[in-house]
Amino acid sequence: MNAIAKGLVLLQGAAANPTGQMLSTIVTFGLVFVVFYFLIIRPQNKKQKDMQKMISAVKKGDKIVTIGGIHGTVHAVKDTTVVVRVDEDCRIEFSKSAIASVAVAKAEEKSSEAPAEKIEEEKK
Repeated sequence: MNAIAKGLVLLQGAAANPTGQMLSTIVTFGLVFVVFYFLIIRPQNKKQKDMQKMISAVKKGDKIVTIGGIHGTVHAVKDTTVVVRVDEDCRIEFSKSAIASVAVAKAEEKSSEAPAEKIEEEKK
């Protein structure tokens, strides 16, 4: 009889506990979502924003690499596409979303190289 009474007391305690367990489960899911947001969603949104800025800043003369690995120089920029000069006689039109990375234009390269050369000359 004593074992049955103890079992009933344990069952009554377990019946009162689901509310606390449910609250604890909700808090746990909330924490997992917050961690998921800061580790995955937020960095992805930032990366996407930076990529969009880079693509919108593309101008004639920029050296680019496409997602297919084609290297070339931007010949013309249209609303949603860019014409890339791959070789002397070869121009290919790509969607702007096909641009993987943008290098610095030639004029900017020369201006950025000049201070570096001056620093090296000063060291000598």
